[in-house]
Amino acid sequence: ASDRFNINSQLEHLQAKYVGTGHADMNRFEWAVNIQRDSYASYIGHYPLLSYFAIAENESIGRQRYTFMQCFLYLLVQCCVFFSIPVSGPVL
Repeated sequence: ASDRFNINSQLEHLQAKYVGTGHADMNRFEWAVNIQRDSYASYIGHYPLLSYFAIAENESIGRQRYTFMQCFLYLLVQCCVFFSIPVSGPVL
C-alpha cells in the first residue's frame, strides 16, 4: 500500500512540475496539442534538428523556422478556439 502511495505522489509531483505529462481531466485533443506544440518548439530550438529538416525538405533554415513557427501559432490559435479562450492581437 505504501508503494502505491509513493508512486501516486511521484506522478502528481511530475504532473505539477511538467505541463506536458497531463492529468486525469485532460482529453485527447489537449494531449495531442501539447505533444505537437512541444515538438515544434524543440524543432525550432535545436539548430541541428532544424537544419536536418531544412535539408530534407530542400528549404533554407530560415524558411523552415518560419514554417515551423506558423504551425506552432496555428496550434495555439486552434487550442484557444477549442477551449474558448480569447485570442488577443492579430491572428494569422
